[in-house]
Amino acid sequence: MSVEEPQFRVVRGVPTAEELAALVGVLAARSRPTAAPAPAVAPSAWARSGRPGNATPTAGIGAWRASGLPR
Repeated sequence: MSVEEPQFRVVRGVPTAEELAALVGVLAARSRPTAAPAPAVAPSAWARSGRPGNATPTAGIGAWRASGLPR
């Protein structure tokens, strides 16, 4: 194994082992490339069948009672 130059060095102060471990963890997390977001999966036909066609609620007199009635 060849000797490499350190990635960082402490210039001032005397950090504890825990502080150095926290610093290394943050630097490792920041240097990792971010993963691309997972593609959105459309709901299946079975899941869509349970949703009403006009899912937007309507406000007004009797709206609460009408929300429970069949369409």
